[in-house]
Amino acid sequence: MAEFLDLLTSNSLTRVVFFPALICLPLLFFRKEAERQIKMFALSASFVQLAITLILVAGGFTGGGFETLRDVGASGEPLSWIARFGINYDLRMDGISMPLVVLTSLLLPIILAGSWRGIERNWKGYAISMFLLTTGILGALVAFDLFLFYIFWEVMLVPMYLVIGIWGGERRIYAAVKFFLFTMAGSLLMLLAILWMAWTYHGLSGEWSFSYVALMDLQLPIGQQVWLFGAFALAFAIKVPLFPLHTWLPDAHVEAPTGGSVILAGVLLKLGTYGLLRFALPFFPHAAERFSGLLVALSLIGIIYGALVAWVQADFKKLVAYSSVAHLGFVVLGLVAFDLLAWQGALIQMVNHGLSTGALFLLVGMLYDRLHTKKFADLGGLAKVMPWFAFFLVFSALASVGLPGLNGFVGEFLILVGSYRSGLIVAVIVATFGVVLAAIYLLKALYESLWGPITRDQNREVADLSLGEILTLAPLCALMLAIGVAPQLFLAPSKPDLERVLTEYESRLASAPVPEPTLYTLALDTEPAPDDTPVTPSMEAGL
Repeated sequence: MAEFLDLLTSNSLTRVVFFPALICLPLLFFRKEAERQIKMFALSASFVQLAITLILVAGGFTGGGFETLRDVGASGEPLSWIARFGINYDLRMDGISMPLVVLTSLLLPIILAGSWRGIERNWKGYAISMFLLTTGILGALVAFDLFLFYIFWEVMLVPMYLVIGIWGGERRIYAAVKFFLFTMAGSLLMLLAILWMAWTYHGLSGEWSFSYVALMDLQLPIGQQVWLFGAFALAFAIKVPLFPLHTWLPDAHVEAPTGGSVILAGVLLKLGTYGLLRFALPFFPHAAERFSGLLVALSLIGIIYGALVAWVQADFKKLVAYSSVAHLGFVVLGLVAFDLLAWQGALIQMVNHGLSTGALFLLVGMLYDRLHTKKFADLGGLAKVMPWFAFFLVFSALASVGLPGLNGFVGEFLILVGSYRSGLIVAVIVATFGVVLAAIYLLKALYESLWGPITRDQNREVADLSLGEILTLAPLCALMLAIGVAPQLFLAPSKPDLERVLTEYESRLASAPVPEPTLYTLALDTEPAPDDTPVTPSMEAGL
């Protein structure tokens, strides 16, 4: 406990992860009626969280990229948590998780500021839910013990359920329960797979361990890989969500308050694609190759289906919700291309989607606060009376479309080029058609909301964005432009770690599947150890 407290009070990942949860304690002592004080305290704390994250991340940059940051005790090893079963408190942040950690901390103050007007009751409970959700997301992104990862993965469920179920729309209970059941079903299968891997490792080494590094040294028969990959991939595919497991997402987005939609689209969905990249693909390379065709097909269906359904939506928020199905389909396509460029594109596209779609949900929420409608039939001509709103809506929509010079173009281009290099030519053609469809439904949304005649007298007097709302949207748009203009600054830190994981994946795939589980050392510059020779886990040096 003393070592944990030392980490909590130092410049560490522990402080980044648990500071939002600690903020909930003083929030409990605020009177529920003191809404303005609660808002000011929560917003100030969120800026402190962002500063803590940026300070820690800045220390990890070196001349050659981003150096892995790790929390260890006085012995130089991760803190032991449940020693009997080899469960450790192991937090690490590398170039793969770093962009998503920064995005999470960046979105927190933006979400709280964007909810200033939209949340009209129990702001204290709303703020506490958002802070606890942030801790769960950050913990899942940096956990390198699979049991610890599962704990953080489950922690995310409860506050997100509350955000949808308490502050959502008319069908909020239905949407919250559906979200909870879908995610829980996949999570339980993943837990069984994690326990099976730990049991197998114990049988081979005589020691219990849930360490990512140790379990990566498991060499499994193809039959076992298939079942374990299926369990992990199902949990992550539900979270993405990948077609046909996407049906909970539109309901959750539409019924969630604006802040809930932003955190859901901005970061929560990325835990699915992050999990595929971090766990499912490198753990089970032969199974991943066997199912790669299916994943490509489902990602392409998601791209086209999401775009077509978004095209016919009469509700602005539903349109943005279905666009997430299409955009995340691009990310999954990039991951299963198993190409460095495609992986770089997939990772940056996770960030891009959080920025552009997060901004679109904020804008729809700001519009709803004024007009109390999200139907295109009730909009039209708003560019004449809301020029600032029109500017940010057009900017965010063009970034989401993938206009050259903005962030969406970088991610989609790298994914398509990397997929082409991997031989997925037909997939590239279909995905490119999805880009065209995205332009159609987003330009349609812009036309129906901003231009044309003003059909309602209420729309003639609607107020434009306030200074606070402009300041809330400005950081997102600035990052969209920065990534589009200077993408290398954002791609370089993650390249070495992505290259390392891809090289390890290819080396494991090159070795023949074993008939029985065994442990082996992955030595990229030497011959692999014999199948029947237990050896010491070896990935420690790579991390």
